[in-house]
Amino acid sequence: MDLEAARELPKAVLHDHLDGGLRVETLIELAARAGYSGLPSYDAAELADAMFQGGSGSLRHYLDSFTHTVAVMQTAPAIEQVAYEAGIDHHGDGVVYAELRLGPSLLTEVGLSREEVIESALLGLRRAASETGLVFGLLISAIRQYHDSDAVAAAAVNYVGEGVVGFDLAGREIGYPVEDHLPALHRAREHGLGISLHAGEAAGTGSIAAALGKGGAQRLGHGVRIIDDCKVDHGEITALGSLATRVRDQRIPLEVAISSNIHTGLAPDAASHPFGMLYRAGFNVSINTDNRLMSRVSMSSEVTLAAESHNLAISDIGVITLGALQAGFGDWEQRQRLIDEVVTPAYAATT
Repeated sequence: MDLEAARELPKAVLHDHLDGGLRVETLIELAARAGYSGLPSYDAAELADAMFQGGSGSLRHYLDSFTHTVAVMQTAPAIEQVAYEAGIDHHGDGVVYAELRLGPSLLTEVGLSREEVIESALLGLRRAASETGLVFGLLISAIRQYHDSDAVAAAAVNYVGEGVVGFDLAGREIGYPVEDHLPALHRAREHGLGISLHAGEAAGTGSIAAALGKGGAQRLGHGVRIIDDCKVDHGEITALGSLATRVRDQRIPLEVAISSNIHTGLAPDAASHPFGMLYRAGFNVSINTDNRLMSRVSMSSEVTLAAESHNLAISDIGVITLGALQAGFGDWEQRQRLIDEVVTPAYAATT
């Protein structure tokens, strides 16, 4: 499958960070508007290279690059623009359903409240949706190494039914356990938000078990370290431990981002990534961008990478896309319409 063929397919993304997906030109524009002089370069090509984290090698180093995007997203117009352009860009790439996520506490340094951050993002996404027909949902991320997760959840639940569909814990996974954030997770669940927690990315199966147990996660952000609870022989999964059995048999969605995982050191290359093994063993995997700027990806490029590296046919991409839509937290009637009227007919036409 080539990139153009992938772009023509309808796609669904469940894991995409707004502050990791700015257009390079927008990053320069917003830096000038904010008077931010810390960008590595103000030439678009040079800045794109500087923001690309292909050689970061760890999640901690990868996350350091967000210093620049967060710095320029401290006003309501900037947040709205980034959210709007994310919706436009995803639609232009063939995405029909997008769940995007944002950590409001990162964007309050010059006076915005968490609520104002969320409202600004929703305004941008609604504007993009009205122009394109994109169906979207916004997940609100608390940052693991911060101590305000309950306040983040309290802000998020004000927008249930208005576009906010889920709650997340993001940031540094190692050393910042889910147990530190139980009041926030309880509040989010109590008000009907879906729970998708970063787990099994930098940390191992203990992080996954905690996310599913005390954290009450319905989906796992990344989650690919579940492979550590599997027996692998000659490139295929031959046996599952108890946790891996639970994840597979209960159809717990794994929001996989192959390029990002390579850049954070989880796998040396795409062919070595466990995505293909997990898919063939029956795990509920989806394909995601994570951070389009830092990993220099789109949904089409990630679909192409997954297909070429793991010998996936278009029918496999269709199965994965349907699974992502079924795993979404957004309005079911809208997702059902996309399944029935857009995704199923499009993939049936390719067989």
